[in-house]
Amino acid sequence: MKKLMTGKQALLEMLKIEEVEYIFGNPGTSEAPFIDLLGDYPEFKYILTLQESVAVGMGESYARATGETSFVSLHVDSGLANGIALMLDALNSGTPMVITSANYDARKINESKTDLADLVRPVTKWSVELNLPDQIPGALRRAFNEANSYPKGPVYVGFTANALEGVAEMDILPSKKAYATTYPDPNGVEQAAKMIANATNPVLIVGDRVSDDDALGSAVEFADSLGLPIYQYGGAEVSFPTTHPQYMGILSLRLLSDRIRLKDFDVIIAVGLDAFEDIFYWGNKILPSSAKLIHIDPIAGRVGRSEPTDVGIIANCKTALDKLNKQMHGKIPQSVIDRRRDEIKKEVCLKRTTYEESVRIGWDETPMSAARMMYELSESMPSNAIIVDDAVSNRGALRHYFNATKKGDIRGIRGGSIGGGIGATMGAQCANPDRPVFGIIGDGSAMMTIQGLWTAANDNIPCIFVICNNGMYRVLKVNFNIYQKDILGETEPAGASLPYSDFPSPFNVAAIANSMGVNSERILNPEDIGPAVDRALKEKKPYLLDIVIDGSL
Repeated sequence: MKKLMTGKQALLEMLKIEEVEYIFGNPGTSEAPFIDLLGDYPEFKYILTLQESVAVGMGESYARATGETSFVSLHVDSGLANGIALMLDALNSGTPMVITSANYDARKINESKTDLADLVRPVTKWSVELNLPDQIPGALRRAFNEANSYPKGPVYVGFTANALEGVAEMDILPSKKAYATTYPDPNGVEQAAKMIANATNPVLIVGDRVSDDDALGSAVEFADSLGLPIYQYGGAEVSFPTTHPQYMGILSLRLLSDRIRLKDFDVIIAVGLDAFEDIFYWGNKILPSSAKLIHIDPIAGRVGRSEPTDVGIIANCKTALDKLNKQMHGKIPQSVIDRRRDEIKKEVCLKRTTYEESVRIGWDETPMSAARMMYELSESMPSNAIIVDDAVSNRGALRHYFNATKKGDIRGIRGGSIGGGIGATMGAQCANPDRPVFGIIGDGSAMMTIQGLWTAANDNIPCIFVICNNGMYRVLKVNFNIYQKDILGETEPAGASLPYSDFPSPFNVAAIANSMGVNSERILNPEDIGPAVDRALKEKKPYLLDIVIDGSL
């Protein structure tokens, strides 16, 4: 039944019927009309951020953790522009979000009035700006539908002052979830099964969309039944249990050892990932000509996009793996499967041992190594902790010492931007109020959105921020070394002395946190990490551990 109401009231009524709980935002003058009404809607929890990237980071992490579309409110064009970097990440990684901002009076057409929808069109699935109040319910209903339909992603709705303040008769009706499970083509499954049955050394590589499609269990069953080694590519979500004896870790083309290892396989089964995409150009074809690629993904445009594909299957990851596993039943002798398992377990054990031997050099030095820091943290954290991984160049050490058995145990920052970690840590905590959340964040990334610490204190979001304080943009040095040595073929290790990547005045992040109302400690010695984690957990308030580590390459 239609009711007479203002556009700003319709906006909040739509959020109410969409069962939005949190509004992550940074308001401005143009958003004041609906902000003023929030006092009449106590069901909403407005989380005030001091910079828009913090709000977008919170919304992105919250949506991934809950599986529901999040709502983010930014300010006109300047604030909206501040959020673009992390909106692009959300688009590339398929995170469902509805992002809004308000514009000024539509009659200011002869003056400086930005086309807000056009500003963010490249980083959203759909964007629109509204001038009339009765456009609001239908546009928001479509926005939630668009954000939550596959492939998921961020959607933008802008409101002029005329739309918010105008009055009209409107229906308030919710969006309805569109259920879609794409089944694999039987011909593709049959071809893939024949290829795997004839393989001498196949491998399974899983990506984030295995987790998004709730296919982790299917991936485990598939790998177990065939005795396959498993790599993860990307690793923002847990797409395979890291404790599984056949799990080889995260595959990175930036590691020479991984590029060499990849050439050993004759059939590669890539599921739920953008096959071998990376910031560096490794050639028009990554795999050797003797290798065959089976690429399974729910997004049609991703199959065969970068790497030549022998069998492409566009389907939900879970249904495809289940069908393929059924098709493979009895096609490989059990003796072959058992031999593969034994060989893989030995390789996994050797890989872990080799890593641990390599980091023992300098284990007791000061400042402590990243490996020592991650080891002490892993030994100190409760078993139900959620880890938000924004460790950037220290990610390898983090993933070696922290295990994850199910979706959400570790949540990495998706996309190419840094600065998402502080907001993502708070968003994960809002979504998981009954579990401790630790954000392990590089100092350079943390400083991009350091204002987020105030939000944690202001709303008493009891997450724990752990800063990897190496006094530099270490990832720049690491990547430039790779670029010089592996791409250009030069031998000079340029990264060690790369200008403008060091912080000559290192950040005292603990002092910054204290100034924003977050209790904190600065830690120099590894034996102090465990007791500090205990103190942080007992606080049941936001807390920050500023851990000084060695950044040398």
